[in-house]
Amino acid sequence: MKRFASLLIFALAIGLSVGSVFAVDTPATGATAKKKKKKKAAVKTGVAAKPAVAKPMAAVASAGVTAKVGVAATTARSKKKVWVQTWDEPTYKDSAAGDHFEGEDPVIRKAAVEALGPYNGSIVVVDPNTGRVLSMVNQQLALGGGFQPCSTIKVSVALAALREGLVDKLTPAHFYSKRSADLTDALAFSNNYYFGNLGVKLGYERVNYYAHLFGYGEKAGLNIEGEHPGYFPPAPPKNGGMMMLTSFGEEIAQTPLEFAAIMSAVANGGTLYWMQYPKSMEEVKSFQPEVKRHLDIKNLIGDVKPGMRGAVDFGTAKRARQDEEILGKTGTCSEGRTHLGWFGSFNEGNGRKIVVVVMLTGGAPSIGATASGVAGDVYRLLASDNFFKAAPPLTPASLLPQIR
Repeated sequence: MKRFASLLIFALAIGLSVGSVFAVDTPATGATAKKKKKKKAAVKTGVAAKPAVAKPMAAVASAGVTAKVGVAATTARSKKKVWVQTWDEPTYKDSAAGDHFEGEDPVIRKAAVEALGPYNGSIVVVDPNTGRVLSMVNQQLALGGGFQPCSTIKVSVALAALREGLVDKLTPAHFYSKRSADLTDALAFSNNYYFGNLGVKLGYERVNYYAHLFGYGEKAGLNIEGEHPGYFPPAPPKNGGMMMLTSFGEEIAQTPLEFAAIMSAVANGGTLYWMQYPKSMEEVKSFQPEVKRHLDIKNLIGDVKPGMRGAVDFGTAKRARQDEEILGKTGTCSEGRTHLGWFGSFNEGNGRKIVVVVMLTGGAPSIGATASGVAGDVYRLLASDNFFKAAPPLTPASLLPQIR
């Protein structure tokens, strides 16, 4: 009975029926889709082109995306519908404004800024073999207090469950809908039920231990000005308990830089580097990698890679797919009245390897699928510049050719 009660609470908390098994990264269907069609019909001009700057709170119907998800109001003088923004953060802004990037790789910086375009968000690109931050677009967002990690928490939960011997990549989970999924499909399709149950099996103490081991709740950077440490709750969340903690990252605050450090450890085989962000060419010349800790996950990474590869090939991150092999994990959820969209990724191949983390915030377009498309554009732009053709030796002197 306790197990059934916890499952029922989880289903109610995420707004899914007991038979539902996949994350919210899929289009609306049924009654929800009909409601959206009715709203869309009230907008005569359809969806406008992306604005370069944020629209005001009281945007009218012709404002495109704002009108698409707004709330209709009827004035006393006329019955014309006016649409009002319903989220706290704008979807579009100049995210690169105010950044200081003298020590960044200019080729990567250019690709990241171009890929992010007018979205309100941040991109962090890291060399996973050294911990050097190659570019950080929207530094205020990347280093601030953090955001709910949404489904990106599932990577850490998967590694914890594998380390504790609770699952392997072929361990199935059976659902009331008579469907079943293994770890690979659960990661590829961001299966909330699968990871919620892993959280219940692991328990808070073990999840808390591994979360802090992977760097949650502490600074990821070494002496990076303005960085905040994020947050990990001292107890299971009141909203949904362990199931919400390990499927949606409930009550966790993750910074883009923090997630980049975790993805770097997965990409390089288990070394958690201090993230270092050179401020000038002189600091680039004297750069030395600094290891934060070694994670005992080398033998486990092979079990999570198929799911992260599947996310890009056929799952929630298909917009990032291209000739270059990309592995990653999306995340989509809401924090208050703001949508959040995450995608953490790295490339595989014989050339240079990078980690690309994208975090979007704002209205309806701010979802994990969109974030994966932004990351995909970063890889495409770099590939067109032949960036991945050769990997330089890992020495301080070898970093000089990166300055173009």
